[in-house]
Amino acid sequence: MTRGSPPILDLLPLVFARPREAVSRARAVLEGGPTAHDASVAHQVLGIWERDFGDLHAALGHLRRARDLAARSGSSDREADVLATLGAALVHAGRTRRGLETLERAVERGTGATLARVLFRRGYVWWVLGRHREALRDLRRATPVLRQAGDVVWTARALTLRATVHLAMGSVERAAADFDGAERLWATTGQEHDKADAVESRGLAAFRSGDVPTALRLLDEASRRYTALGTPMFMLSIRRCEVLMAAGLAREALDEADAATAALDGIGGQTTRRAELLLTAARAATAAGDAEAAVARAAAAVRLFASQRRPWWEAHARLVLAEARAAGGRLSGRLMGDAAAVAARLSELGSPSAVEASLLAGRTALALGWAADAERHLAAAARGRFRGPAFARAGGWAAQALRAEAAGSGRGVLDACRRGLDLLDEHRMTLGASELRARATAQGAELAALAQRASLRSGSPRRLLVWSERWRATVLAVPPVRPPADPALLRDITAFREITGRAEAARSAGAPVPALERERRRLEREIRATTLHMRGAGEGGGRRLDVRRLLDRLGDGRLVELVAVDGELHVLLCGRGRVRRFPAGRLADAMAEADHVRAGLRRLAHPGAADRLAALEAGGRRLEEILLGSAVRHLGTGPLVMVPPGRLHGVPWALLPALRERALSVSPSAGGWLRARETEPPPAGPPVLVRGPGLATGGAEVPLLAGRYGEATVLEDGTASVPAVLRAIDGCLLAHVAAHGDFRADNPMFSSLRMDDGPLIVHDFERMHRSPYRIVLSSCDSGRLAPVGAEELLGLATALLPLGTAGIVASCVPVNDEAVVPLMLALHEGMRTGRTMAEALLEARRALPRDAVHQATGWAFSAIGAA
Repeated sequence: MTRGSPPILDLLPLVFARPREAVSRARAVLEGGPTAHDASVAHQVLGIWERDFGDLHAALGHLRRARDLAARSGSSDREADVLATLGAALVHAGRTRRGLETLERAVERGTGATLARVLFRRGYVWWVLGRHREALRDLRRATPVLRQAGDVVWTARALTLRATVHLAMGSVERAAADFDGAERLWATTGQEHDKADAVESRGLAAFRSGDVPTALRLLDEASRRYTALGTPMFMLSIRRCEVLMAAGLAREALDEADAATAALDGIGGQTTRRAELLLTAARAATAAGDAEAAVARAAAAVRLFASQRRPWWEAHARLVLAEARAAGGRLSGRLMGDAAAVAARLSELGSPSAVEASLLAGRTALALGWAADAERHLAAAARGRFRGPAFARAGGWAAQALRAEAAGSGRGVLDACRRGLDLLDEHRMTLGASELRARATAQGAELAALAQRASLRSGSPRRLLVWSERWRATVLAVPPVRPPADPALLRDITAFREITGRAEAARSAGAPVPALERERRRLEREIRATTLHMRGAGEGGGRRLDVRRLLDRLGDGRLVELVAVDGELHVLLCGRGRVRRFPAGRLADAMAEADHVRAGLRRLAHPGAADRLAALEAGGRRLEEILLGSAVRHLGTGPLVMVPPGRLHGVPWALLPALRERALSVSPSAGGWLRARETEPPPAGPPVLVRGPGLATGGAEVPLLAGRYGEATVLEDGTASVPAVLRAIDGCLLAHVAAHGDFRADNPMFSSLRMDDGPLIVHDFERMHRSPYRIVLSSCDSGRLAPVGAEELLGLATALLPLGTAGIVASCVPVNDEAVVPLMLALHEGMRTGRTMAEALLEARRALPRDAVHQATGWAFSAIGAA
């Protein structure tokens, strides 16, 4: 092969077009007795492959061999090209000084287009080191030369890198322009890995502009492309984790970052990427509430960045380390000083994260009572409220609210909270998936808490009610975005249902199920990913509760909203034209007692536990004291609506003595109850009765109910398939579903009811045009909901409420199947005579036998909504 022949020159761009082929051809060149020039190219190709996708130690070996061969070839441009590749690899190995020296030698030897490519690589290294101004300087020198030489591939790479640097400096518009230019160039090439990198970069740009669904979609697409090429990309994991954290999925981000770190260590990959992954994991652990893990990972990242001479990254790692220590309760003057120093350093480096550091310093100073320091740092943080994406500007408004609180200005606090929450509403409504909308509210938790605190100090119960409603159950206020009519999504959901059914059957037969479980988990991931990519309509958030209308609609009834402010519960009693406030107990005590009584109810679902009934009733009395306090004497005698915080939604309310003998309904929010109260029922029609497989009683109430109603749509014994059930209940007046329920605390959107062909999941409910006006879920756990975000709930019930369901009866714990039958028959009898679901459920409880099992079954069910 002659020196500089086109085949050998094609090998270098082939690494990022068809990497496996490039490696195979490079090895073939080395086996064929090549010239020093050609052998240098082949070793460089293998070094690039190992550097970016494999063992960094092996990469350095290949690149040093390539350097020596290039020197023997007599080509200064060949030597400059290899030195630039070697310099970048040395930096990735943590040998920053030597890497920069090597790159400097490459600049000295290169000419023309080769020099431009060397400058690009040095610009890349500057970006890795966080030295963005130097990166832009080299890229500005390289890009015009590459354009003039007609080098499409390297020009596109330069534009992509320049856009990435702009993003790091907060210049989203400049980045977008460069990404657009690069994308047009990539479209004319066959550089498949580079194209995947461009898709990944566009995902980063979408995230920086606040578009989380598009970011997730593009990053997932990039991942598929990399996988097809066999090129693992750890930067993709870092970027994806950033987006997951912004979406409120911090635990998933932590798991992904840790898994990527382990994979990188397993192949002996880049130490620079390891440091970045540790920093990402530290951020995720802080957001997930795991302060100990966050401190350990952040401290390790600080050490690595310092050894790698990467001041930009080291400053960011020090910020996360300070945040993790603050989250662990380690507030001190030293912490405040560290945060202030990091803020100054980040500001000097031009990082948008300086605002975050100033906010931490201000919060810490406030906690220590250092007013002057707090004002100085919070004022600096508050300047961030006018720039950046919505979820970043909200931090600036939180700083402004804290300043106003310190100055004693309640009006200032509420104004800053309103503006910050309005921004977050704009962001939240761009999210189409109910899960993301719910989890994203965590970003506004501090603002909501500040507003509640200011309202409490104002002495106005009505104001406290309005602000407590402002950030509660917001997902239920707007119908979910319907999943796309995507054939692939429908196939995945159908396959998920079939695989789950097969796994259950195999498990019952004692057969092995690992392969089926792996396929089920894969399909679950695919379904979830598709729904997370959905974009919202961008409108409909931020609705203010109309208290006057609420009071009018209550009539002779009462509504009790429980509000937790700084861990203390307050009872807001609404009725007879007034809102009154009563102090109650501590939220933590209520949660602990609620767990205790739910455990007691579960035990009483089994015969033979009657001796535990007295202990359960005692727990109900303790709960009443904690939750209602002195307000219990002012509840009146009419219907009552309970609106608890998300973490108390699983309380069996009928167990409380003061609530046991009254028509009681539960709602995630006062606004949600009002919307349910004003929901118009559909035209009268026959009820839909569904009986799923595997119930201990065989769903015995269903044929009895069918006989009592006379005319009813009955789905059972093979006809209760998910498609048939959804068609039948869509828009009906009343549905009754007797089927096993499975609540998924790990993934509430896959909570399900078991039908003849497999599980009916929350995603299925969201495909309906209108959910049943009234629905009875007589199965175990059908009413359980997972608290997520700030004050949000996810589960079967919450999928139905925003789609038009005005009333639900469901259980909060597993129940005795046999005891359910008489309760359901009596419930329907009450509804047939015109009673509300709450009234009918009360009468049904009264009609039950007085033994412990039946009583516990009655207490386990609640009426949710207003129908």
